[in-house]
Amino acid sequence: MAKSIEEILGELETIITTMDQGDTTLEDAFTSYETGMKLVKECSKKIDKVEKKILVLQEGEENDE
Repeated sequence: MAKSIEEILGELETIITTMDQGDTTLEDAFTSYETGMKLVKECSKKIDKVEKKILVLQEGEENDE
């Protein structure tokens, strides 16, 4: 099941908090960073889709006027 933007942001916040604590190994920090970057890309794609839908809706409203 696809994650919502809010769920992705929550996971990113957890990763950031863990990394900020500084008690992880370098390998774990790298893994967390890699996971975080994947989540950022996934979230960015979702936001792009929402922006495109908004633009389509706005164009539809402009054509109705």
